[in-house]
Amino acid sequence: MTETDIEPTATVDARGAACPGPLMDLIGKIRDVESGDVVRLLSDNEQSLTDVSEWAEEAGNELLTVEELEDHYEFYVEKA
Repeated sequence: MTETDIEPTATVDARGAACPGPLMDLIGKIRDVESGDVVRLLSDNEQSLTDVSEWAEEAGNELLTVEELEDHYEFYVEKA
């Protein structure tokens, strides 16, 4: 159970992927969804913490929240 009540449109499970795999998977999925949709990225790569926030800002998308769970992070990104 997650703490957030955000309902993602799509989920990308990139756990176990080496950097920059999780970010590349997220970018690919963001391209497939509509403006205003939320994509949840699951990643256990600590580098994703900086990669995703920097990319979202540069690309104009919004990083709504990041949850740190026991064995991975969940990023919620809203497409601009």
